[in-house]
Amino acid sequence: MLYAVCTVPVSPLRATDSHRSEMVSQLLLGECGLVMEESKDFIRVKTLYDDYEGWCQRSQVELLADLPGDQQSKVLVGDFTDRVLINGGEAHVPMGAAVIAPAGEELQLGNYKIRYQLASPWHSGAAQVSADTITARAMRYLNTPYLWGGRSVFGIDCSGLTQSVFRFFNYKLLRDAYLQATQGEPIGFLQEAKCGDLAFFDNDEGRITHVGIMLDTQQVIHASGKVRIDKIDNAGIIQTETGMRTHKLRMVRRYFEKN
Repeated sequence: MLYAVCTVPVSPLRATDSHRSEMVSQLLLGECGLVMEESKDFIRVKTLYDDYEGWCQRSQVELLADLPGDQQSKVLVGDFTDRVLINGGEAHVPMGAAVIAPAGEELQLGNYKIRYQLASPWHSGAAQVSADTITARAMRYLNTPYLWGGRSVFGIDCSGLTQSVFRFFNYKLLRDAYLQATQGEPIGFLQEAKCGDLAFFDNDEGRITHVGIMLDTQQVIHASGKVRIDKIDNAGIIQTETGMRTHKLRMVRRYFEKN
């Protein structure tokens, strides 16, 4: 097997092997994908974290025969960004990226040397799941600009937000909203929702196209234009500033037993 490991803070995954192609997701520093196909400037990978497929730019990854570092690491970057040295040059890796080597130790990734300089590690395996901790972690993304395919505080989409927040609590969500709707357990009524439940929204054809995190029975945090907090009722989302309905509620699902 051959693996592609991301050697920049954030690398786009595109639908086809072209710079003009739609970005469908992203790799964060140290994340790996199984190499599926290669072209001149791009490599199609299947990501190890969420089995998502896309084309990454060859110059932003290193090809390795063995998985580097600790790909099962539960230590994440806990602050908005944190420092890392890449071949001696400083870079800033975004919140939620897995830390695949101990801070201060040098990790060799082919032609690259990575050294994490962490000030704010987050240990997801020991994180306490509660309304306060989920709310606090989700709020760190507030006002992050919406970016189709985004998975970081530099730009994020709706399912990227939910996936990223859940990762802080050692829960592996799938990548897209309609896939996340296959996980967890259904909640019968919105009034039964708890902080950390996910609300899903569909379009006129009945396809799930949006997701947000319930903060309580009346508020949802979601990525729409930017990461924002809006009102929610049985019909869907009501934008706080305008009072307009923006998304039609389809279902609510629960993922944590204690929240």
